[in-house]
Amino acid sequence: MSHTPLGIAVIGAGMAGKAHANAYRQATAVYAPTLPEVRLVSICDLNGEVAADAAARFGYERHDTDWRQIVADPSIHVVSVVVANFLHREIVEALLAAGKHVLCEKPLSDTIEDAEAMAEAARNASTVARIGLTFRRSPGIAFIRDLVQTGRLGDVLHFSGRYWADYGAHPDAPMSWRYQGPAGSGALADIGSHLSYVAEFVCGDIRSVSGARLTTAITERPKPLGAVVGHTRGAVSTETAPVENDDYAGFTAEFENGSGTLEVSRVAVAHPTSMFFEVFGTKGAARWDQRNFAQVEVAFHDDPADVIGYRTVQMGPTHPYVAGGLPIDAPGAGHGQNDQFVFQARAFLDEVVGAPESASLPRCASFEEGVRNMRLLDAVVRSHAADGAAVDVPAL
Repeated sequence: MSHTPLGIAVIGAGMAGKAHANAYRQATAVYAPTLPEVRLVSICDLNGEVAADAAARFGYERHDTDWRQIVADPSIHVVSVVVANFLHREIVEALLAAGKHVLCEKPLSDTIEDAEAMAEAARNASTVARIGLTFRRSPGIAFIRDLVQTGRLGDVLHFSGRYWADYGAHPDAPMSWRYQGPAGSGALADIGSHLSYVAEFVCGDIRSVSGARLTTAITERPKPLGAVVGHTRGAVSTETAPVENDDYAGFTAEFENGSGTLEVSRVAVAHPTSMFFEVFGTKGAARWDQRNFAQVEVAFHDDPADVIGYRTVQMGPTHPYVAGGLPIDAPGAGHGQNDQFVFQARAFLDEVVGAPESASLPRCASFEEGVRNMRLLDAVVRSHAADGAAVDVPAL
């Protein structure tokens, strides 16, 4: 493969699909230029117009409307799968069987059974299969994890995290796959998967959950008159369909050390996308807010009493990912959510081409870690069904 361009495709041209497409385009331009030549081959989407627009925008050679065309193309070596969760298993298994490297968006699937089957296929594959847990690539979140792991914050006492979104806050938002499926496949799976893996990334494994509550605030939605792309609203009919899953989810988590509360909502008016969390330790505290992506706030108990409190730290080259990963890698220059997709794509391609882990970004998460996250979310659903009773989370 070293003498052949590394052919890349993205299946799914919605919001996150575009982020993956752009990330591969930029992946060779961050950090040292050690990757082989990359060839941007195709963006695939059932909606041909959307696929064609994305391919033209991000410099891909063509677009396809059937994912099987990606499977069948021997010039394509690396594929991101960024489609509805229930479609993941069939597509991923076919890609792995065809010898492709696969980066699958989270959650791994819509059922644990399918996720476990995908993990088994990944174990038996000759290629690399990884799941995109993109917020792990945020410099600020990675820095707070370092503060915890190096002991600078002391032992974790508790974690408080929220992820508010408003894409479902409008009753006239059309029915789509996001509003269909069993309890836990709504806000909990969509954005709760992000918040829960961030909580474990920072604080360590969650051992059990309790006090879970899932609610549906908007119980029916109008049927769309055309394709629904991402979170767009679009034209709707006068017919409605029932919303099957959760608009809001909240629960308490018990970590190996400390405890915490996590809440997510897709009906939080005026929060387009707002993840924020605080972690408190025996030596200090830290917090991060998605709305101020390029900074964290930290406080330490041993500060002088007259100035103790949160201080703002601008992310710069002394923090994870920034040095060499941005055109202007100086403190305060700024970065955002799209950059973490680039860091993720670079990490994935480094692994695909066999770059040593010691000279690469941290590896992307395994499918087993994706299964673990789904088991955690399933424990939340089971706690809700048991009126908030404590439910243990199986270890990885």
